[in-house]
Amino acid sequence: MYNSEAPLSKSRVRVGLVGTGYAAKLRAEALLHDERLHLVAIVGHTPEKTAAFAKEFQTEVMSSWQQMVEREDVDLVVISTVNRDHGKIARAALVSGKHVVVEYPLSVDLKEAKELIALAKAQNKLLHVEHIELLGGLHQALKQHLAKIGDLFYVRYSTINPQHPAPRKWTYHHELFGFPLIGALSRLHRLTNLFGKVLTVNCHQRYWETEAEYYQTCFCMTQLCFESGLLAQVIYGKGETLWQSERKFEVHGEKGGLVFDGDTGLLVQPGETTPIEVGTRRGLFAKDTSMVLDHLFDGTPLYVTATESLYALKVADAARRAAQTGLTIFLTEEQ
Repeated sequence: MYNSEAPLSKSRVRVGLVGTGYAAKLRAEALLHDERLHLVAIVGHTPEKTAAFAKEFQTEVMSSWQQMVEREDVDLVVISTVNRDHGKIARAALVSGKHVVVEYPLSVDLKEAKELIALAKAQNKLLHVEHIELLGGLHQALKQHLAKIGDLFYVRYSTINPQHPAPRKWTYHHELFGFPLIGALSRLHRLTNLFGKVLTVNCHQRYWETEAEYYQTCFCMTQLCFESGLLAQVIYGKGETLWQSERKFEVHGEKGGLVFDGDTGLLVQPGETTPIEVGTRRGLFAKDTSMVLDHLFDGTPLYVTATESLYALKVADAARRAAQTGLTIFLTEEQ
């Protein structure tokens, strides 16, 4: 994210939206409910679905994102489509002089992501990568209670989603989704936001598949050693070969522990266990959208920068290389 020299003076920001899926719908709903925004046009993959989407949100259908980013009546391009296309759409929008909001990851390619941040700076345009996991109740509760458990030494973060049968959709497609921890970048970004720089990365992963492009299950496990000495395990799995759903985050310190299981939180200390209230995950796309508008109009700082997202992507790319090679990857500033 880079500040423009002066906040916008227009009464409304004119938006082009790429995508018609779950995130795109939540984003469109947020756009409709903010008077500072006007949804000019929508681009989608499926003509019938795109037409229905456009009718619901009373906007124009365009045949390609290439045409949309060149429109003079579009100030901001919101990218809510398959992960593979994030980088090239963001590049075209920035080259065309548009502000950009993109759902994570900024790109499935680390080199391209670095280039996009440099391009946004050169163009003096906003490049905001959505990371609503930082705005949710779990993350806020973690930040609030971490100091109570002393020096941290171990974290385990597991999200496992059995699906029987697995859907044949882009989130189960190698190229469209990307390496699991790049496609699901929030899993690592939550950790780098809380715990800082990573020293080493190990990773193992496996796919179950009956065709080349789509898989039925993926299971990925990475181990991070932070510069502080903290060890973290991140487990991400989805699909048919998994049998028990899990959404669990544990933090272990020398004076206690934090355990979040689903929407339930506990602070465990010597002699007592205290429930922790975990706020809702609803309304976060609307909150993200509102903060983007506050930034564009008033210069209000955003809750995350593209550079912070890039660092999480650097860690995810190291996990990808560790999984491919079986080697420990050392992260340095030069990489």
